Amino acid sequence: MQFKKNESLEADLLIVGSGPAASVYAAKASIAGKKVIMLEAGPERSMNELISSQIWARKLKWGGSPVEESGNHKIGFNFNSGWGTGGTGMHHYGVWPRLHECDLKQRTLFGRGNDWPIDYDELQPYYDQIQEEIGISGDDQLEKWRPEGRPYPMQPVPVFSQGRVIAKGFKAKGMHTAPIPLAINTQPRGQRASCIYDGWCDAGCSTGALANPLTHYLPQASNAGAEIIHQATATRVLTDQKGEKVTGVEYYSETGEKRIIRTSVLVLAGGAVQNARLLLASANSDHSQGLSNRNDLVGRYLMTHPSKTVNGLFKDETEPHLGVTGGQLINQDNYDDKLAIKDAFGGYQWLIANAVKPNDLLGFANSRPDIRGNRLAVYMQKAAKHFGTMVYVADDLPLAENRVSLSKETDKFGMPLAHAAHTIRAETNALISHADAQGLDVFEKAGAEEAWLGPLAGMHIMGGTIMGKSSEDSVTNRYGQTHEIDNLFVAGSGLFPSSGAVNPTFTLHALALSGVEYMLREWSGLA
Repeated sequence: MQFKKNESLEADLLIVGSGPAASVYAAKASIAGKKVIMLEAGPERSMNELISSQIWARKLKWGGSPVEESGNHKIGFNFNSGWGTGGTGMHHYGVWPRLHECDLKQRTLFGRGNDWPIDYDELQPYYDQIQEEIGISGDDQLEKWRPEGRPYPMQPVPVFSQGRVIAKGFKAKGMHTAPIPLAINTQPRGQRASCIYDGWCDAGCSTGALANPLTHYLPQASNAGAEIIHQATATRVLTDQKGEKVTGVEYYSETGEKRIIRTSVLVLAGGAVQNARLLLASANSDHSQGLSNRNDLVGRYLMTHPSKTVNGLFKDETEPHLGVTGGQLINQDNYDDKLAIKDAFGGYQWLIANAVKPNDLLGFANSRPDIRGNRLAVYMQKAAKHFGTMVYVADDLPLAENRVSLSKETDKFGMPLAHAAHTIRAETNALISHADAQGLDVFEKAGAEEAWLGPLAGMHIMGGTIMGKSSEDSVTNRYGQTHEIDNLFVAGSGLFPSSGAVNPTFTLHALALSGVEYMLREWSGLA
């Protein structure tokens, strides 16, 4: 893949970001004949530069201006964000379940949080199309909780020893498991090879088996003439004299030079936090609180999935290095009834038998920070063959007070830093406690000789520019078009009015496809 190197001054469509949602917009719009330019704050990357190592995996994480964080459950911005071509999509694990119908009607069904402005029936065709274009492996028959949709185009990933061992615990509790739906090839597909199950998903997947922006939509955009400018930090969105239309973006180049690109239509696809930051930082005389923020909703309803690992040592050998980072099996028995647990709100899923390495953040050495010296050496020898792990992904209740705002501190370009405030309430803590206890019980029934919990963390970032029916309740409409400026769109998981309890990447692809198709249909009235 080779993007144009010349830096144009005008575009039909300008996209801030180059991650999963940005790549869908870039591919579809450039194929439709639009002149597309993308601004990526990080460095240029290519597939042949990806290396299966923990050091390389860290390089794919956020490397730009710091984000301040506060609250009792921080969003973990650096871990959950990407840096360079392909953005966060370069270190995601390819876990692609669909949101459930109840996720989209949370307030209607449960009296909490927000409804989406669309039903599942409206989202399903976009799930199905993305699934066919990219490819997903799984077993839609065994995945009994799965909403309606076309069968998966590929068979599921194999279940190795770790998955078989842990599945015994779920079965003993009368719970169900199924293969995880994954955007990972289990057979050659197009120019992409099949997975070799060596567990290096978060290092970018050098074989191309795992779908990321560099394996699919960015090559399509490049072939259709799209241009990407790397190390280009957007600092301000510009509007016309009446404040009714976006006219361009101010950004700083690799050399620190301030430049402007003019555009007919703009898409902000730089991630939930940075999209909100840019809208707020672009305040002007016509938009005193920031763009599309007349009702003070930009930045609000910031969410992250509460998540925790359950770890254990088993008598049986588990071969924990085999498989994929996202896991081998899934369980969603506690998903749909979000009021089922006393004093709690929400549902959760289990991602079971994740492939792990000895070291780094998710390695089995760091799962036991309480032991040192010879005890650690003995543990490591045992864990190398007998370690097992799984992780839950839980609902986060959307709260207006959880938000992105602008800091008093600025970055090297003079742009205010983002401040991300996120706190969870007692009902979410009760959900977490229930999942903790269930996970330990599953491991006990699976034959674990010992089991323990990892720390509570935030997995994924959503909200901040939510979609809805009007500017009274949201920043954008169902297509990501801002209510107040019709040629300004937002893409990505920042659009989510509620978090659901599944990984967001499949859904944000589906929303981007819906958004870009709408944009192209309405182009004559936008540009």
